[in-house]
Amino acid sequence: MIQNFKNSSASFPHTPRPTLLRTQKATSFFANPAINVAARRPERLRRMGWPGAVDIHLHEALSSAATTDTEEELFRNALLFICVMSYPRTKLTNWVKAKDLLNVVCFCVPAQHYSYLGRDKSKTLKNSKQPLRYSQRRRKPDPFVTKVKQVEDPDEALSLFYEYHRMGFRHDYPSYSALIYKLARSRSFEAVEQILSRIEENDVRCRESLFIALIQHYGKVHLVDKAVRLFQKMTSFNCTRSLQSFNTILNVLVENDKLLDAVELLNCSYKMGFRPNSVSFNVIMKGWLEKGDWETACQLFDEMLEKKVQPTVVTYNSLMGFLCRKGDYERALSLLEDMTRKGKYPNASTYALLMEGLCLLGKYEEAKKLMFDMEYRGCKPVPINFGVLMSDLGKRGEIDKAKELLKEMKRRKCKPDVVSYNILVNYLCKEGRPAEAHKLLVEMQIEGHKPNAATYRMMLDGFCKVEDFEGGLKVLNAMLMVGIWSSHGWLC
Repeated sequence: MIQNFKNSSASFPHTPRPTLLRTQKATSFFANPAINVAARRPERLRRMGWPGAVDIHLHEALSSAATTDTEEELFRNALLFICVMSYPRTKLTNWVKAKDLLNVVCFCVPAQHYSYLGRDKSKTLKNSKQPLRYSQRRRKPDPFVTKVKQVEDPDEALSLFYEYHRMGFRHDYPSYSALIYKLARSRSFEAVEQILSRIEENDVRCRESLFIALIQHYGKVHLVDKAVRLFQKMTSFNCTRSLQSFNTILNVLVENDKLLDAVELLNCSYKMGFRPNSVSFNVIMKGWLEKGDWETACQLFDEMLEKKVQPTVVTYNSLMGFLCRKGDYERALSLLEDMTRKGKYPNASTYALLMEGLCLLGKYEEAKKLMFDMEYRGCKPVPINFGVLMSDLGKRGEIDKAKELLKEMKRRKCKPDVVSYNILVNYLCKEGRPAEAHKLLVEMQIEGHKPNAATYRMMLDGFCKVEDFEGGLKVLNAMLMVGIWSSHGWLC
C-alpha cells in the first residue's frame, strides 16, 4: 500500500513534503508502544458501532502529520496513520468522520499516555487480566445431569429428580431437558407431561430443540394429537417456534397418515408467521408420492416455483424415485437433465434411485455401468450404490456374485457398512447357508462394524430354517453378550 501511495504522489501536487525533523518525530511515535496497543484494538471499534473497515484516505493522514507543529497533534495523526494501515481496503470519507474515529482510538489508550510508557510491563493493558466473557466461562457440571445420565431406569431417574428437589437443589433447563430426554426415550410420556407442567409453572426458558425431539418421539409412537398440542403450547414455555419445529410437526403428520391435516397446516403457514421452505414442500410431496398421487405432487412442485422456493436435490430425488419404482426410467432421466440444467447436481442417492430403476427393468449391467460411470461425473459411489446391485443379485439367487461385489467395494476403498453386510446375511440365510452368513458376521465384527438387531434376527431365522439349533444358540449367546436382548424383547 505504501508503494502505491508513493507512485500516486504526483497526483497530489499540494501535498507538503515532510521535513527531516518531523519525519524523525513521526518515526519515534510509530515506535511508541501505546500507539501499537491502540492499533491492536479493532474489536473496541466494532463494539462501539464502527464497521470492520475504516474509511480514511492515506495521503490526507500523511499530509496532516507532515504539517503539524505540536507533539500532541503529531501523536494523534500518527494514531490516524496506524488506523489507515490497519484497514487498507477502504473507501473515501470526510475528515470529520476520521477525527471521530480518532477519538475512539485514543479512548483505547489511557489518558496519560506518556506516563503509561514508564509503567511496568506486568501492569500494561496488554498483560492486564481481562474478565472472561459469559460465552468464555466454563459452566460447572450439573451434578443432577451427570447422575441422571448414568441411570438406565426411567423411574429411578424421576425419583432422583424429586430427591434432588427435596435436598434444595434448584433445577434449571439442563436438568429438565436431561430428564425429559431420558423419559421420552423410554416412552414414559405421562412422566414427561408432569415435568413439562413443572417447567411451565416455574417459568423455565426452554430451547426449541427439546420440543422438536419430543414431537418426534410422540410421532414414533403415533401420539399425533399430543405432538400437535405440544407444538401449539411451545410459546407458553418461553420458546419461540421456528420453521424447524414447523417442518417437524408436518413430517409427523405425514408419517402418521395425516396428510390432509399437514396440507391444511402448510396452507396456514403464512398466517402463523412461517414462510415455508423447500423442506416444508418436500415433506408434503413425500406424502403425496407415498399415496401414489403423481399429479398432485407435480402441482405442488409447480407451486414451489410460483412461490420462488427453489427445489433441492431431495425434491428431484423424490420425484425420480417414484418414477423409477413405476418403471418410467426415461421420464426420470428427463428430470435428471432438468435438475442439472438448473444447477442442482445429483448425489449418490440420485444415482442409487436410477440404478434401482434399471434393476427393476432387468438391466443389471446398465445399472452397474452407471455406478462405475458416476465417479467420472463427480460423484463417488457409496455403500448404498453397491447395496442396490447386491440386493438385485440376491433376489436373482446370485449370492456369490454379490460376495464378489463386496470385495470390489473394498478394493475401491469404499468401506462397507452394516447394511451392506446385512444384505448378504439375509440372502445367504434365505438360501439355507447360515454358516457362511455367520462367517460374514464374524468378518464384519473384526472390521469394526457392530451387528444390529436385524443382523441377529436374520441369523436366528437362518439357523432355525436348517434346524441347526446349536448354531442358533451361539448367535443367541452372542446377542445376549452385546445387550441386544434388553432393548429388543421381540427377538425372544
